[in-house]
Amino acid sequence: MTTDPSSGNTSAPIVVVMGVSGSGKTTIGQLLATRTERDFVDSDQLHTPESVAKMREGIPLTDDDREPWLEAIEGVINRHRDTGRGLVLAASALKGIYRERLAGPGTVFVFLHGTPALLRERLATRKGHFFDPHLLDSQLATLEEPHGDDIYRAEIDQTPTHIVDGFLTWLAHRPA
Repeated sequence: MTTDPSSGNTSAPIVVVMGVSGSGKTTIGQLLATRTERDFVDSDQLHTPESVAKMREGIPLTDDDREPWLEAIEGVINRHRDTGRGLVLAASALKGIYRERLAGPGTVFVFLHGTPALLRERLATRKGHFFDPHLLDSQLATLEEPHGDDIYRAEIDQTPTHIVDGFLTWLAHRPA
């Protein structure tokens, strides 16, 4: 694997930045995409209007609700794989079965982990997002923490730059 952590160039074409709401997926994903010169997609934009309405109302999504969202994410990933363009995707990917659908050759995951107290604090100050902060407990209950060689775990009490630097260093030293 060829990587220069200072330049951000890596050979992994697909990076999924995952975690519960409030963990910083969009912030980290945008920074990582900029540093690695990859496209950035926030999967929140891929939810159906019905799912967005449910989340606004504080109603947790079911697997059936998430199915069209997962299909849309798979489409984005497959288009990037087909063209060879790198991608950083922000997606909660809370369950192992969701991550299995998104995984593939060259895909790695950045798992943003934080304490419930820190996550609640972040959600309380977030403006302009459709997610009802009361859904955090539902997301934490649904989360199946990822483990494996394709997972980089980052604690969200660090700065975004520190998280991205740590990930790029990890990626540079991970076996091909």
